Amino acid sequence: MNPVVKTTLRTHTCGQLNSNFVTQTVSLIGWVHRRRDMGKLIFIDLRDRYGMTQIVFNPDNNASIHETAKELRTEFVVRVTGKVIARDAGNINKNIVTGAIEIAADQLEILSRAKTPPFELNDERLKIDEDVRLEYRYLDLRRNFMQEPLIFRHKLAQVVRNYFTEQEFIEVETPMLMKSTPEGARDYLVPSRVHAGKFYALPQSPQIYKQLLMVSGFDRYFQIVKCFRDEDLRSDRQPEFTQVDVEMSFVDMDDILNTMESLMGKIFKELKGIDISLPLKRMSYLEAVSSYGSDKPDLRFGMKIHYLDELVKDSEFKVFKDVLSHKDGAVGCIKVEGQAAAFSRKKVDELTEYMKEFDVKGIATIKVEDGGVTSSISKFLTPETLAAITQLVEAKAGDIILMVAHQRKIVQSALGSLRVKLAEELKLINESDFNLLWVLDFPLFEYDAEEKRYIAMHHPFTAPMDRDLEKMDSDPASVYAKAYDLVLNGNEIGGGSIRIHKKDIQNKMFDALNMSQEERELKFGFLLKAFEYGVPPHGGIALGFDRLTAVLTGRKSIRDVIAFPKTNSAVSLMDHAPTEVDPRQLKDLHIGIIK
Repeated sequence: MNPVVKTTLRTHTCGQLNSNFVTQTVSLIGWVHRRRDMGKLIFIDLRDRYGMTQIVFNPDNNASIHETAKELRTEFVVRVTGKVIARDAGNINKNIVTGAIEIAADQLEILSRAKTPPFELNDERLKIDEDVRLEYRYLDLRRNFMQEPLIFRHKLAQVVRNYFTEQEFIEVETPMLMKSTPEGARDYLVPSRVHAGKFYALPQSPQIYKQLLMVSGFDRYFQIVKCFRDEDLRSDRQPEFTQVDVEMSFVDMDDILNTMESLMGKIFKELKGIDISLPLKRMSYLEAVSSYGSDKPDLRFGMKIHYLDELVKDSEFKVFKDVLSHKDGAVGCIKVEGQAAAFSRKKVDELTEYMKEFDVKGIATIKVEDGGVTSSISKFLTPETLAAITQLVEAKAGDIILMVAHQRKIVQSALGSLRVKLAEELKLINESDFNLLWVLDFPLFEYDAEEKRYIAMHHPFTAPMDRDLEKMDSDPASVYAKAYDLVLNGNEIGGGSIRIHKKDIQNKMFDALNMSQEERELKFGFLLKAFEYGVPPHGGIALGFDRLTAVLTGRKSIRDVIAFPKTNSAVSLMDHAPTEVDPRQLKDLHIGIIK
């Protein structure tokens, strides 16, 4: 008996009983998962979040409750009392913990009746429209399929908290109502009733607060915290999300990476039973983008990007010649091992159409066969060039090489997306594999063509590499950051940096971002003021808790690991938020609506 879940209404849960309880009288409470009327006998499967137990109603045992049992329908909430009996050997259900027993009911109380649900809750294989699931989220969450990741999420949070507590970190709650300091995504604003015309912002991150905690002397901080971003939503983004926020003082980059690697080792060991290999692989940003077309490469499969510029620069193929005549032109390729037979002309045409999303006009192919090499552009390439290409990518019989030409960044992006698409379509990914790596050495800035200025690639508190300090004024594009991302199976699950802890360097950063003295004082004056009172060297990281949970539970969407998520358009289909509000509320907040 589990004393934690025993209440005045139940003695056990629906997933607790087994042969050891035979002859005991028990009380269970839960939802009717399934009802089967066999004429004389009525069976129900009673469900709670712990499991399922079969109940049998026999008129010979209690005629009155047998009549009441005829009224039962799926999702009724009932309380049943009866004796635990062993099932016949031929009726044992080996798929569930309670499959060797059933309850012979002698008391039945219907606590709540239910309408017929809008979708079946007892068939996990059933494909249900996600909008319907979100509208009836409270029903969707009754399914074991949906409860499992949320239970896993709870366990993950416990492992995280226990680990950081053991490592002398202090969990500090930072404010949900803060000053608006937009630098990137838009803030969610909260109007003040008592300060007319003024607004709080919901935090996009506790970044500034956790840095101030370092100034305050809390040298090891963590928090599992809600964050908010009012951004144009893309697939699998949420307006509110959860992150594991971490900051440490008196550290360098290796200290933070080692701390987080130990956490990941603990998570995988305790929750997945997997011993991951430490230390984790490290890769520079430039290598990741150059070799895999992404700063969050999935290394569970191959198809590394190779560049053929030197090999094809003298070819007669006009597309290659035109592209390579430009300074940033490139010809890149990927090799798909052993899959040449899967690439019919129709398949190549489909992929060519897909490449148009990246402004790539076409795909050239080279197939390696036992009898030699064939290519869609063989008349433009000499046998020596074809041989050199196959040698460069180490192609063998049965392999196919896919080539594209464009500006180098477009080639990288296009082939990076193509390798992932093909790996998924051709089932080249072992879904039970987990591949972790660090991506390091990011550029400090990226140029925003729309705003015609440099912006921070991570955020404006990221420290530059010491060697690049002198170039912040003259050549910001060549400055690299003390930044790092943690990547799991092609998903960025964490990102952080060593922070700027000197006021003069922070002002250099603001200068490079073309931020006026007035703007920096308005947005970050309180931080700069704190930087006058002795700031320790510090750095940190934030893990995307939703994404980490999704990857570890094998879910494609983070909506499956959030209890009450929004749609891609930031709408809650269940309670219809956001909604209009009473004009009197707006008046109290000194707000008018512009139609």
